[in-house]
Amino acid sequence: MHKSKSLVLQNPEQAVLEVLNEQANCWSQGDLNCYMQGYWKSDSLVFIGKRGLTYGWQKTLENYEKSYPSKAAMGKLAFNILENRELSADTRLVVGKWMLTRAEGDLEGHFSVIFKRFPEGWKIVADHSR
Repeated sequence: MHKSKSLVLQNPEQAVLEVLNEQANCWSQGDLNCYMQGYWKSDSLVFIGKRGLTYGWQKTLENYEKSYPSKAAMGKLAFNILENRELSADTRLVVGKWMLTRAEGDLEGHFSVIFKRFPEGWKIVADHSR
């Protein structure tokens, strides 16, 4: 039996994991615009990284483009999910480790993201990655 998208959205824990899996696939293909579809397309999106706070979807995309200017620089992305916790019926906290495998040297760090359920699906509204 084939799962419908509505059934996936009824299981929030699995739905947010599917967003992260899609993001890892997009990143690993060198497609930042695809990767960014997992984020809330809003000026209120907040990203906290080693350079401090960034507000907004477009600015977050621009920062990624500067930091990872090529497919080779992006490498292959994988996540190891450590926690996937409900904060409310429409909000989840996901904590994990990210790993980039690249010819120019591997990178890794930890992240926490807050997902919110929107009519179009689950989106990251806050990302703290280091």
